[in-house]
Amino acid sequence: MSDILAGQAVRISEHVVRVLAPNPSVFTGPGTNSYLLGRPGGDLLVLDPGPADEAHIAALLDAAQVMGGTIRDIVCTHTHEDHSPGAAPLAARTGARLIGNPAPADGFNDLSFCPDLVPADGSVIACGDVRLRVIATPGHVSNHLCFLLEGENLLFTGDHIMQGSTVVIVPPEGSMREYLASMEKLSALPIAAIAPGHGTIMHDPQHVIAATTRHRLARESKTLRALRDMQRATLDDLLPRVYDDVPPFMHAIAKLSLHAHLIKLVEDGTITEPLPGTWQA
Repeated sequence: MSDILAGQAVRISEHVVRVLAPNPSVFTGPGTNSYLLGRPGGDLLVLDPGPADEAHIAALLDAAQVMGGTIRDIVCTHTHEDHSPGAAPLAARTGARLIGNPAPADGFNDLSFCPDLVPADGSVIACGDVRLRVIATPGHVSNHLCFLLEGENLLFTGDHIMQGSTVVIVPPEGSMREYLASMEKLSALPIAAIAPGHGTIMHDPQHVIAATTRHRLARESKTLRALRDMQRATLDDLLPRVYDDVPPFMHAIAKLSLHAHLIKLVEDGTITEPLPGTWQA
C-alpha cells in the first residue's frame, strides 16, 4: 500500500472507493482506510470516516463530488480514535445519518460518536444501490461490527482483521474469547474478499481467517506452556517468554493481548488467578 497516498481516492470495486487517512503509526499501519460505497451519481455511504482530520474530511467530500453522489449515511465499525472521530464533522457538513454502536467509556474510545441508528446483528443497511449486512464481531472491542457488501460479498472488517498483523485485544472491553468466536462466525460466511481498516484488499479470506485463528491459538498455547513451566507468574514474568518472537519495543502493546489470553484461559477453567495480577497453572 506504500504507493497509495493519503487523500487519494482509489476505486477498488464497482461500488467501492477507498480513501486513506493521513494517520500512519505502529497501530494503524499505513493509516485508516475510509470507504465510500455507492454508484456514481447516487446516494453514498461512508464507512469508517477515520480521524477528525480536516484534510481527510475534505478528501472524502472531494471523492463524493467526483462520484457525483450525496453522502447519506456514515457507518462506523467501532469507536476507536482512528475510526470514528471524523463522523461528527462529516455529518455536520452533509446531514448524513450516523450508524454504529455507541462507544464504551473505557478511556480508549471516541465518546463523540453518537449514532442515530444502532443496527441489529444480521440487519441490512440500505443506501441507494448498496446493501450492507451487519455482523456483530465483538472481540477487538465490545462494540465492533463488520459489514458484508451484498452482491460483491466484500467484507469490511475494521480492526477485526487487518493486513500484515494481528489486532490488539485490550481488556475489559476487548475479549479474546469473543474475538475467536467472532472469527468462527465469519468463517461461515460467503466472503469473496476482505477490505480491512488498515492495509489492502485480501482476496483469500478463508485462508486469512484460518491463519489468524491459528496464530491466536498458538499464542494461547505458548502462554499456557510458559505458565506451566513457571507454575505461578505475573504479566511481566510471562511477557518476554510468550512474546520472545516480537521486538521488545512492541512488548507494551503485546502485554495487552497477553492479558486477554490469560483472562480467556481463566474463563475456560484452564488456569486460575489466585491473586489479582498473578496467574497459576
